[in-house]
Amino acid sequence: MVHAPGTKTAALAPAPAKKKGAEMTEADKSNASNSTTKVKIAVVESDPLRFIGFRALFDAEPDMELVSASASDIASNPDADLILLGSRGNQNLFDVMAGLKAQRPDLRIIVTGAGADDEMILKALAAGAKGYVDEAASPNEFAMAIRIVHQGSVWAPRRVLSTFIERVTSSPGRIFPAGRVTFTDREKEVLELLVAGRSNKEIGAALGIEERTVKAHVAKLMRKVGVQNRIALSVHAITHSLVSSR
Repeated sequence: MVHAPGTKTAALAPAPAKKKGAEMTEADKSNASNSTTKVKIAVVESDPLRFIGFRALFDAEPDMELVSASASDIASNPDADLILLGSRGNQNLFDVMAGLKAQRPDLRIIVTGAGADDEMILKALAAGAKGYVDEAASPNEFAMAIRIVHQGSVWAPRRVLSTFIERVTSSPGRIFPAGRVTFTDREKEVLELLVAGRSNKEIGAALGIEERTVKAHVAKLMRKVGVQNRIALSVHAITHSLVSSR
């Protein structure tokens, strides 16, 4: 299912249905403030003025709380639910994302920037980002993207998601390199459980091995198939029939 608020962006389910028009009513905002826990958003930006802009952007959103942070602060800030990661500056976006994921594998990252092409956005999603929002987006679109990603979906321009779906369904190798790889029996067991959505701790408990051993197996599996995160590994396993049907 694809949830598409507006004409330019789309989100992959699971996402609850929204009323036509992305704006929350005052009653909605009041209910969000009173009945839900705030989404805590860490803004990782090389330009401090961008944080000021984001804070002004979300002043009218009672269910969101922003804090400024550097990439190195994320490990010591476990309360952050989601990261807005700026793609400006001389830093390598994918290196920063890899570092953030190493510190917080469960972290949901939305990349922000200006004028990124479709391939760059696809690479960001494949590297573990949960969304991309252009700097020129409206406040309402930013807020919607954050809510959608926080709920477990992916947010990106409609054309990018369409390209992703087309490539996966018609030619998986265009995203993930096809090749002859072999797995040990233990790696196959780990891969089956990973695709089933189990955490490293759960996989370790099921197989009677330590969590650090599971991490080592997952890292080796990613190297073997040429991907950089668990999501891409799962998609690769499914599209290349590396796991049994359930």
